[in-house]
Amino acid sequence: MDLSIDRGMKKVVLLLRVSTNSQDYEYQRNTLTDICKRNGWEVVHTVENKVSGAKKSEEREEIVELLDYVKNNDVDIVVATEVSRLGRDTLEALKIIEILNENKVNLYFANYGIETLLPDGTVNPIARLILTICLEISAYERNLIKYRMKAGYEDYLKRRKENPELRLGRQGYKKDEQSYREDYAQELSLLRKGISLRNIQKLTGTSVGTLQKIKKYI
Repeated sequence: MDLSIDRGMKKVVLLLRVSTNSQDYEYQRNTLTDICKRNGWEVVHTVENKVSGAKKSEEREEIVELLDYVKNNDVDIVVATEVSRLGRDTLEALKIIEILNENKVNLYFANYGIETLLPDGTVNPIARLILTICLEISAYERNLIKYRMKAGYEDYLKRRKENPELRLGRQGYKKDEQSYREDYAQELSLLRKGISLRNIQKLTGTSVGTLQKIKKYI
């Protein structure tokens, strides 16, 4: 991979995040570590957390730690696998990028090879445009899932009035489905795009068995 970031001994912070306790950081850690090794970058710090990306930045320990570290230490680049590691809210994610820009810290996303700063340290306007679009698409997909869940539940309540023997969602299937959709929104999005189970496992750390279970919710 040919990066436009200046090669040399750059000081790097790795940003790792997964949204559920059933996932792990190993794929992200291995991918980003390999990138740093190939480019001769020094990993000086790693921030990680298992938390929903929908939370606000000030509620996420890894983001607070990241921003505090770059403000008080000599850091050249923050490396993440994808923009959703910053968060799923467009404004929140762009706010984090802006703070890093102000501190002259480049942000590199491995999946698209996008950098937020140009080699001369100025803001990369193309990166901001692309990242904003990616974040908005992700937000659209989440809202669509919520809409479908709400419509499905309303339809279920209507059918239950006609057939009182139907069990209320909290006692069984509906609760399980809602939990799966909330906890595995990213995985469901990748499944809809036709990406193989094995590749999704590598991208997210979610087991193939779990991915097979949630396929029915596409």
